[in-house]
Amino acid sequence: MPVWIVASIFAAFMQNLRFLLQRHLKVTTLSTGGATWARFLYSAPLVAVLVLVYAGASGQGWPGTNARFWGFVVTGGLAQMLATACVVALFARRNFTVGITLKKTEVILTAGFGLLILGEAVSAPVLVAIVVGFVGVLLLSDPPKGAVPLRWRARIFNAASGYGLASGVLFGISAVGYRGASLALEAGDVMLRASFTLSAATAVQTLILGLWLFLREREEIGKVVASWRVSALVGLTSMAGSLGWFIAFTLQTAALVKAVGQVELVFTFLFSIFWLKERSSGKEIAGIALILVSLGIIIAGTLL
Repeated sequence: MPVWIVASIFAAFMQNLRFLLQRHLKVTTLSTGGATWARFLYSAPLVAVLVLVYAGASGQGWPGTNARFWGFVVTGGLAQMLATACVVALFARRNFTVGITLKKTEVILTAGFGLLILGEAVSAPVLVAIVVGFVGVLLLSDPPKGAVPLRWRARIFNAASGYGLASGVLFGISAVGYRGASLALEAGDVMLRASFTLSAATAVQTLILGLWLFLREREEIGKVVASWRVSALVGLTSMAGSLGWFIAFTLQTAALVKAVGQVELVFTFLFSIFWLKERSSGKEIAGIALILVSLGIIIAGTLL
């Protein structure tokens, strides 16, 4: 199986675990900004050490950077930071499974952004797989059991839908931005380019969001430090998951990587049942089945 598929599946699993930990921080200790910053603060030094160790061990010099690289890094970093905040904010409004599901519009949006920004089109089989997966996402997006039914206007125009759509757009932009940044580097193998890009993006995110918290929610800085036991795990899972994404983005188009990344919803489904004890419906099971079919189409098309 191609490395980029393995890296994408691993990244999806670690991302799901990281969101689960962030959900815990959000509902028990930290604000949206604090729970988001915890991810970057505790992963930034880990990624920096990884880059230094790998560069030294492999005998490679630092990749040459340029204005195009930094433009993509800053754009992708800001978009990812805002998207993460949107997802964390969602946890207070919908159950865990639906909260993650709503952001999955990013798959279709990433394909569009990849075409517009990088000129990377998707093939017909990949487009079919994306559509099949998106139908699965829609089936998973029903309100939780017991929720009061909303009229169609309320279903569309509400805060949860806004956060979900915004996170999808922003995650799509960040995925394309990170692939563009990795491709813009002038030297280095896949691992060095991916880890160096991740290190640069994480540093930018830590500084910008840290400054925002200092100015607007200064008390959250102390809370993030005090919650180091859980926050450190958030940073570790964030580093592992992000490294998987960045390796995959370096090797394959952002649209394909994100399409495979829909397997995250399978992990979310299992977490919600066995850890959070949330019940599943027939529609949710059908949605998971369609996502697995989508993944199978992509893997088969890659191997054949």
